[in-house]
Amino acid sequence: MRLDKFLKNARIIKRRPVAKEACEKGRVFVNDRESKPGTELVIGDVVEVHFGNRIFKVRVTGLEEHVKKEEAENLYEIIE
Repeated sequence: MRLDKFLKNARIIKRRPVAKEACEKGRVFVNDRESKPGTELVIGDVVEVHFGNRIFKVRVTGLEEHVKKEEAENLYEIIE
């Protein structure tokens, strides 16, 4: 699954265009490497998102195309 789509489906970032923009501006890292919106994720990858002075770090535990709001948190586990 594409990185920008995962960020939207997991409700980490609300809208896909915003997720794409964050990736393009170098605010999203996968396994400690700056990543583009089209980076393919696999289960077990570590995604790090920089929100201003805050860092949100998660491990991917699921890749679902369609997720209900209540089940979005099942796609990742928070590391930091």
